[in-house]
Amino acid sequence: MTGRVLLIEDEPNIAEALRFILQRDGWEVGLHTDGATALAEIMRQGPDVVVLDLMLPGASGLDILMGLRADPATAGLPVLMLTAKGQDRDRAAAEAAGVTRFMTKPFANAEIVAALRAMARP
Repeated sequence: MTGRVLLIEDEPNIAEALRFILQRDGWEVGLHTDGATALAEIMRQGPDVVVLDLMLPGASGLDILMGLRADPATAGLPVLMLTAKGQDRDRAAAEAAGVTRFMTKPFANAEIVAALRAMARP
């Protein structure tokens, strides 16, 4: 088992594709689709790493990331932000908020797997 990953993604096709790719690589995969309740779900599931969409209903990925970094219990949790918005300002905002890795859609399957493996190492 590679570890536990929580996908916070509201686009069903992307979520299912990621779930398939990651489960095939040995990950235990959880899925959550609502930004408003994402922080509570992260605390409930206790993942090793989070894949976080930037644009979500209820709260943005940046808001969620800032909430994670503000809480000592989740401040060091590795977060891969995955977004269709790949402009420099989006990347800069995510980096300022403390993202571990920033990746744009579309993405290469091997790149996602390699990034999560590297991020989940102790």
